Amino acid sequence: MTKNFAVLLRSALYASRGGFLIRPFLIAVTLGIAGAVLSSLEEQFPSIRVFVPQVLFPSQADPQVAQAILTSIATSTMTVVSIVFAILLMTLTLASTQFSPRILISFARDRVTQWTLGVFLGTFSYCILALPAARLLPVPFVPVVTVMGAMALAPVCVGWLIYFIHHISNAISVNHILNRIRRETEMVIEDLMPFRRPPVLMEEAVHAFPDKLPHTIASRQSGYIRFIDIARLRALAKTYSICLRLERRVGHFVPKGVALIKTTRGDRISEERALELLSAVEIGPTRTMQQDIEFGIVQIVDIALRAMSPAVNDPTTTISCVDELSCILISWLERVPPRRYHFDPPHVPRVVVPWIDFNGLLDLAFEQIRHYAVGDAAVSLRLMRALGDISSTTRDPAIRLLLLDRGKRLLAGCIGHLQEGDIERLRQRLTRLEAGVAVED
Repeated sequence: MTKNFAVLLRSALYASRGGFLIRPFLIAVTLGIAGAVLSSLEEQFPSIRVFVPQVLFPSQADPQVAQAILTSIATSTMTVVSIVFAILLMTLTLASTQFSPRILISFARDRVTQWTLGVFLGTFSYCILALPAARLLPVPFVPVVTVMGAMALAPVCVGWLIYFIHHISNAISVNHILNRIRRETEMVIEDLMPFRRPPVLMEEAVHAFPDKLPHTIASRQSGYIRFIDIARLRALAKTYSICLRLERRVGHFVPKGVALIKTTRGDRISEERALELLSAVEIGPTRTMQQDIEFGIVQIVDIALRAMSPAVNDPTTTISCVDELSCILISWLERVPPRRYHFDPPHVPRVVVPWIDFNGLLDLAFEQIRHYAVGDAAVSLRLMRALGDISSTTRDPAIRLLLLDRGKRLLAGCIGHLQEGDIERLRQRLTRLEAGVAVED
């Protein structure tokens, strides 16, 4: 197999949670089948209509009334579907232009929107597939229970539309968007780093890994690394009796023909085996949130930088971004970093997987914002407070030293751009950062 089944299955499951295809399609098909099956059962067992009170559906002997009801519900539902799509497209356009085009992936994964499309399309399918059962010839038949089901779905659709409009009005709020991206990123951290960080973090053993890996396996396609199946890579490396190292980490772009994997014992790597190794790495045209912690941070930073641009000039949004970024970094510090070195059996090196460290995450989260915020007192003060908040959650002296270095760099960049009063406040917060205490003011 040139493709790893586990990677394909995980990719399919991830895709099923996002986009406007899988979940709405399944809901529409389910309700459509329900309408066809229910009308067929009602025709075979007409006695079940006695459970429908006469007062709810008086014209139980007139097929034309049933046809009119099903047709009206179907046509009105499709009209509302067009409205839903118009609202959705407007929201996506607004979010893309106002905040960042990279946040569209979170809108596509919104379950409320997916269920809204599914319920309305499902109601339409239900009515259309139940409509042939209501007939005058050769024998008049009225699917009473099926029509009552359609009449029950109609108010459900009305209520769902009201809730959808309420949900969309909240979804385009920048704080809601930032909160959703932060929660998704923290879920990736929890999945990738399941163990809580102990008071003393042991360093990984690296002495057993060879320094030189002479054989190169080039990527067969261009794209972003979305997911790495480490267990499969380790199993293949053990089977082939080799040691391998990935040259790019999750989220990095790999052009076709560029080295992706380096291994020992190139004589054991045939073309078929090279394809097997490459199949454990999923590559696609866009980044995803399967294992890519950096992508969540990038989305928030994009929103912050756009808010700081002269055309927008919205420092409050940038401050909200800094707050959410600090939460992500604290979540990362609370857990054991993902393993880079993998052995099988113990003490036999097999796989090296690169992951970004805290220093890289810190640069990714704050450096660009710091660069553009040298003339903005509010954002610079919030950055210093965020560094203090992060420092107060860890006892690792190396981490605190990194945070202190960023604080000094922030202060040095603001000197000459801010008023002396703001500089003094930054110095006070830097002092608290040096002491490892969260800033309260």
